[in-house]
Amino acid sequence: MVKIGTGVGRRVSAVISDMEQPLGNAVGNALEVAEAIATLHGRGPADLREHCLIVASEMLVLGGKAETPDAARAMLQQALHSGRALDKCREWVQAQGGDVRVLEDITVMPKARLVTDLRSPRGGYIAAINALRVGMATVALGAGRAKKGDAVDHAVGAVLHKKVGDAVAEGEPLFTIHANDESRLAEAQQALLAAYEWTSTAVTPAALIRRIIR
Repeated sequence: MVKIGTGVGRRVSAVISDMEQPLGNAVGNALEVAEAIATLHGRGPADLREHCLIVASEMLVLGGKAETPDAARAMLQQALHSGRALDKCREWVQAQGGDVRVLEDITVMPKARLVTDLRSPRGGYIAAINALRVGMATVALGAGRAKKGDAVDHAVGAVLHKKVGDAVAEGEPLFTIHANDESRLAEAQQALLAAYEWTSTAVTPAALIRRIIR
């Protein structure tokens, strides 16, 4: 893709990131929006924030707004800390006819009827999380379409509490499922649990960014 872009005179870079486990903690429409809003407020998962800073830094350099990724990162961090990034998001929501209240009060978003924790069946360390299985489990809940024309339930999904490399005790919550159907909840519980792998020894997570091709 970089060769194709540069071949027609475009400035292009590619960020090769880790996709072996979900980015951030939330999987599902409203849940992911809430996580993004938390990040704009200076909270949110560290890996999501870092990924966004790296990708946005590349965009600022490619767009001629910064000379280097480091200079771009400093600009982005200042935008986050000052609230300008949140203000810009508010402009986007208003321009598309959305409800800007959500940026200060996520409770206005759809909420699932059933919210339950699934606890770890054993202690140890999280060795791997299959991102595809997690994604398909949330599709089974209704967060995505299995086929064209399927309805999407914006409230459902899952929030992970343990990621690769984390220590976990038996009985400790692995994730929280948000569902609106009991049978789909039971199906998703088993599918999400099958996405996890444990080990008895400490593991080091894969690098968030594998390579940047410029």
